[in-house]
Amino acid sequence: MGERIRLGHGSGGVLSRKLVEEAFLPFLGNPVLEALGDSGVFRLGERRLALTTDSFVVKPPFFPGGNIGKLSASGTINDLAVSGARPLFITGGFVLEEGLDIDDLTRIASSFAETIKEVEAAFVAGDTKVIEGSGGIIVNTAGLGEVLPQLNLSPERIEPGDRIIVTGTVGDHGFAVILARGELGLSADFPSDCAPLWGLLEPLYAELGPDIKFVRDPTRGGLATVLNEVCGPGLDFLINEQDVPLRPEVAAASELLGLDPLYSACEGRAVIFVSPDSADKALEILKGHPLGKGSAVIGEVTEGKGLVVGITETGGRRVLDMLAEDQYPRIC
Repeated sequence: MGERIRLGHGSGGVLSRKLVEEAFLPFLGNPVLEALGDSGVFRLGERRLALTTDSFVVKPPFFPGGNIGKLSASGTINDLAVSGARPLFITGGFVLEEGLDIDDLTRIASSFAETIKEVEAAFVAGDTKVIEGSGGIIVNTAGLGEVLPQLNLSPERIEPGDRIIVTGTVGDHGFAVILARGELGLSADFPSDCAPLWGLLEPLYAELGPDIKFVRDPTRGGLATVLNEVCGPGLDFLINEQDVPLRPEVAAASELLGLDPLYSACEGRAVIFVSPDSADKALEILKGHPLGKGSAVIGEVTEGKGLVVGITETGGRRVLDMLAEDQYPRIC
């Protein structure tokens, strides 16, 4: 009997990458897909387009700061936004389990629509399916956008000296969802960071353009996993852990549960690699938007061995490896 799928394959970490590389790329690989970006970027005539697809299975479907409707629209928009693409068109497929409350469904659909309208995109196609179950919902999306002509976002452009910025506190979404499940006997009154990022990133792209090397949203697997995905041979990413923005509630819950917030999902944050001379200006632009007020430079790129290294408050160093197993499943 061969290896079987387990929850860890959905972690966004080592097992997820192994699954993609072994089960999908041998059959579906092509130059667009093999970049393994948040969106596939390709040319259509003189235009560069970005196309993304995603599925959302968050449990519970309602959580502080949002629901699966807002989450699925935001996640799709953000995959386009961090690819440098203005969101234009969104689709949605809604798989509804028997027993789902229709009032809950309308709330989800309303949030989905409001989030799309916030970035002036259009919902152009949809589908529904009903299956047996216990009142749950799964949402699948696709998004199409046009890449801004002044941008060339690629991990291959990252070089020693570049600064690493995160646009706000990390781990909020992961901890908001896990505490909303009520399974741990803990409670905290803070929302998920779930939000569409185009309004935050567009002014940055417009003003700094080529000085923005690469952007990623740290969803499944969190900040540390995303950094590992991006860190190439000959480079190290040095992360000053005391500079990483963190809610006190997330820090407390992390310590109590033995979880590392650097591996906890965000759904409304971006990790930005920027030229050193433009880092201060990037922070100024980001902090001028409500979603970016907590932005901070958290580290820099150096020559190295392809490692992500955390510098602790005491000056010690630890290697931040790629996440192997998910700390907690079904958070997006």
